[in-house]
Formats: sequence, C-alpha cells, structure tokens
Amino acid sequence: MKTNACHILKIILVVAVALTVAFGTVACGGAGGSGGGSSSLESEDPIVVPGQQKIVFNSDRSGNGDIYTMNADGTGLTRLTDSLGLDWSPCFSPDGTRITFSARSGAIAGADNIYIMNADGTGKTNLTNNYTSMDQKPNFSPDGTRIVFNSNRDGNWEIYVMNADGTGQTNLTNYPAASEGSPEFSPDGTQIVFTSYRNGNSEIYVMNADGTGQTRLTNNLVGNLTPSFSPDGTQIVFSSYRNGPLEIYVMNADGTRQTRLTNNTASDYNPSFSPDGTQIVFRSSRDGNREIYVMYIDGSWATNLTNYPSASDCHPSFGP
Repeated sequence: MKTNACHILKIILVVAVALTVAFGTVACGGAGGSGGGSSSLESEDPIVVPGQQKIVFNSDRSGNGDIYTMNADGTGLTRLTDSLGLDWSPCFSPDGTRITFSARSGAIAGADNIYIMNADGTGKTNLTNNYTSMDQKPNFSPDGTRIVFNSNRDGNWEIYVMNADGTGQTNLTNYPAASEGSPEFSPDGTQIVFTSYRNGNSEIYVMNADGTGQTRLTNNLVGNLTPSFSPDGTQIVFSSYRNGPLEIYVMNADGTRQTRLTNNTASDYNPSFSPDGTQIVFRSSRDGNREIYVMYIDGSWATNLTNYPSASDCHPSFGP
C-alpha cells in the first residue's frame, strides 16, 4: 500500500486522570481496561499524519454502535452505518473500496455476523448469515479475495477463513479445547497471526494461511491480545497486561525483542500500523473515556484524534 502526501498538524495535548473503564462494554464490542494517569510519551511537538488517508472505527456517539471514518488527522468525520444494534470491528479492503465489519442485531442476542459494504456505507451485505452463534473481527487478505475471522459456531472460538463473497467458510485452527481470536493476515498473505487460550491464558500465535504450522510467539502469565502485522511483515504490534494495565507492545514477527511502547495507568488497546509503517493507531482510555489515538512507532507523540468525551470510540484501523 502506498502513502499519500503528508501535512503537519500541531496538536497540544492536555492529559487528564483517566477514570476506570469497565471490561467488555457493548459499545466497543471487545475488551477494555481500567486505571488513570498520564503517559510520558505525549508532547507538545507536532505529529505528522497523512492528509488524505482514512481511519475507520466504531463509536456509540449516536446512541448505538456504528461505523465511522475520519481523515488520519481526525478531521472529516463521516458516519457510515445507522444500526439499531452494534456495528463494530471494521477493516478496509486493501484497495480501500470496501469495509468489512461485525454486526450484532438488536433483536437477536448472541448473534454476530460478518458484513461487507462499500467504503461510502452503501451496499451493506451479510456474508455469514449465522443467527445461532457469533462471527467476529474480520480482516481482509492482502489481495482482497478472502476474509479471516473468529467464530464460536462449533462450540468454542476458532479462526475461520472465507472468500470475500461469504462462500467457502473453513475452520483453520480446529482446536476444540481452547478459544482463538483476533486473526489477521500477514502482508504477503502466507501467514495469519491470532490469539489463543490453549495454554491457559491469551497468547499470540502465528500459523500458515491454511492453518498449518501453528506457532506460539508470546509466553506470559497474563493476557496478550489484538496482534497486527507491520506493513513489511517484520514486526507485530499487540496489547498486553504483562506490566499491569493494558499497554501497547511491539515485537519481531518471530516473537523476539518484545518492547513496551505505551506507559500509563489507563488502557491502551487494539493497535495497528499505518500503511507506511511509521505510525500506530490505537484505542486508549487515558482521557477518561475510550478515544482513538495515533503515535509514532517508538511510542512517542501520542495524539487524541477523536476528542469526543461523551462516547466510546474503538477498533481503529487505517485505510490503504
């Protein structure tokens, strides 16, 4: 994926003591954290963001969970869905023309489906049509022809893959004794990174795109969550509770050199790289509610993009 022209945005951050945030709120459709305090990684110096690049995320600012996009500097907020339930965990297609996401009907408890729509919010289509279990956290393959996701349709959470039109739904992990989640393709499409509880707590694994070669990358007594590859495939960014609160870490793609990037008493979660690999977008509760932030890959200049104190903004990812 190619980067667009960049421009300078001067942002002065004011950091407040963060309030406790409950685990697993419906508004975000995923894990949370608690705590308060500020990060030493913030600065009054400017952060450079791509001027025309988009970030997609979900928010409950409308009263329900809906999908929004904004420019990578936080401007140009656009609401794409208008649901009575919960639309969450969105992801752009590699060419930027489509968005896949999870959707939960307000009328059917315990049933999430994977949807796809055009990048302007039109053409919303249910791909999984599964109303007895949950299909969640979809991500496109690099060529846009497949979607990987997690599902509990077989009684436990497993990693599945399907064609981008919803056909050919296949269980990749086949590990009935554990829960697997948060899958994402590598940039070359040959591997999938995911989380698994097969060792008693959530650890990060990688496997070949056909489900073979499942390999553990982290080994901690606490949760390691939401892994995502760098654009060149050499690194994986993820969230972890290993030092207390949920923080952002990065490691080499083989699991070596695990390095902490954020350091505050609030929850930092769900990181992913920008297409040029210079920035990381993530969700943080450091200002008292869940907001979308961006920072450089060394953890510096963490910048609040959404600045909407009365809502929860979650699950961000860059467009191409």
